Amino acid sequence: MKKFLFLSIPLFLIFLVSILFSCNNAPKPAEEVIVENPDKLDEQTSKEIHQILEYAMQNKGKVDDSTFLQLPILVNSFYKTNSYKNVWCKNGTWQPIADSLLLFIQNAALHGLFSKDYNIEKLLLIQKKLATDSIQNKNAILWSKADLLMTDASILVINHLKYGRLLSDTIAAIDIESVKGNFLISHLKSLLVSTAFNLTLSKAEPAIKGYWELKNAIKKFVDSMDTRKYTYLVYPFKKNNPKDSILFINKFQKRLIESNFIEVTDELPDSLKLVAAIKKFQRKQGVKQDGLITAKLISAINTNDVERFKRIAITLDRYKLLPDTMPENYVWVNLPAFYLQLWNHDTVVFISKIICGKPETRTPLLYSNITNMVTYPTWTVPSSIIEKQYLPKLHTNPNYLSKIGLKLVNNRGDFVDPLKVKWSKYKKGIPFQIVQNSGDDNALGVIKFNFKNPYSVYLHDTNQRYLFKNSSRALSHGCVRVQDWDKLAFFIAKNDSLHAEVGETLQYTTDSIKRWIAVKKHKWIGVRNQIPLFITYFGCEGKDGSIKFYKDIYVEDKLMREKYFTVN
Repeated sequence: MKKFLFLSIPLFLIFLVSILFSCNNAPKPAEEVIVENPDKLDEQTSKEIHQILEYAMQNKGKVDDSTFLQLPILVNSFYKTNSYKNVWCKNGTWQPIADSLLLFIQNAALHGLFSKDYNIEKLLLIQKKLATDSIQNKNAILWSKADLLMTDASILVINHLKYGRLLSDTIAAIDIESVKGNFLISHLKSLLVSTAFNLTLSKAEPAIKGYWELKNAIKKFVDSMDTRKYTYLVYPFKKNNPKDSILFINKFQKRLIESNFIEVTDELPDSLKLVAAIKKFQRKQGVKQDGLITAKLISAINTNDVERFKRIAITLDRYKLLPDTMPENYVWVNLPAFYLQLWNHDTVVFISKIICGKPETRTPLLYSNITNMVTYPTWTVPSSIIEKQYLPKLHTNPNYLSKIGLKLVNNRGDFVDPLKVKWSKYKKGIPFQIVQNSGDDNALGVIKFNFKNPYSVYLHDTNQRYLFKNSSRALSHGCVRVQDWDKLAFFIAKNDSLHAEVGETLQYTTDSIKRWIAVKKHKWIGVRNQIPLFITYFGCEGKDGSIKFYKDIYVEDKLMREKYFTVN
């Protein structure tokens, strides 16, 4: 008896699981359900939408072998609140808003988007079939798929307009009860009852002036855009990996063939032909003809209008990562453009040239607040500079620091004689600080602006002001050097004065800053009304109706392109 019970329990569980599984396993949708009575078509379409969604939810968005929903969770959530009724068609006829959606998707490039992301070919194929085939026009399954795909596309459009694609989490994976999910569904509902389709969609986009200046310049770019697609080259390839190097050469050859720099052939080119083709490309570019494959060469070969458009899309998406409402006043540093802007509301108060970090010592991207200013600051050399630049020289010349005007200080602040230090025992770091006293020769110039950050960087003046004449100014160890530091300091002082309480006496004014600098006084100045600071990376911008592209100095755009766009 006990043996019987022991055997029967697993059998019972298997039976129970199989029942539960069969109950939750939605049947595959039919390919065709013809409804002869037009008045009954919507009712049947609604039933099919419900059944198709049940199947899609259990099959990762799959509707049939060639149709997938990209956001099945959100699509299902929307229809659930709508009793699974169709919204883009009525009794076998498209609603006007369906035409508006299709037109928007077909012109997605004008919004920095890509039509192919929204199942446009599938939607147009279904639309044509419904319009030309009198039998299929009565097919509730086809109308259901069209409705679902349009809802899926519209939610994805709203998501891309509002949040962009440069996020680590995907919208498909979010909790549908989250703020993000609720916003997308709520905005779709507003769109469906709107009489101004594009205007309603645009309300999801950033209100930042720079965003709209760039977006409004897209049409001019697209109208003259060379839409030919070229093979994209990923470089460098994996070292010591013959397969990867051969794959690169194959793609490199294909790319050279596409631009007629090499003849069409099934065989890999020999080194002489490859060098000749590279020199031909370099000659056309007007650069040194050395025939070498370098990162600079591959970057130039990858530069074309299709790739530029992707940089536009990436830049628009970077705006979408900013706060919904920008501060009243803020400092905006755009690294690849080499400028700093001070914004007051929607007005640029002034623009200053900047010098930012070299690619190997890049300036970090961050949001912070300017908390204080220091006139005639001292400079504490970062440990990275000590390790890479100073320590090797101190091994051979212990007097090197004195030679370049720097001092060695211990953790108590006492000066240390570098000649008495056994430098040979230090390979990476040292138990001292290296400092430069304030003065006209100080690397930080006459003033620095501090803000909280984990990178030990700040804004400051410089004793190498002649470098602002350079067009390319990625030259520092990571801090941002500001040419018009005085305009920034005086604005901060005036802003504190403007917001002072009646009868309150401030510890500093523009005049006191001028006086302290004139007498070369080291002075710490606390900023009462901290100014927000955005150090950003925007590879292009709209200027006077056109788009200006900047050099991708830290290859940030390249990394984003290879992460978020298909590499052909």
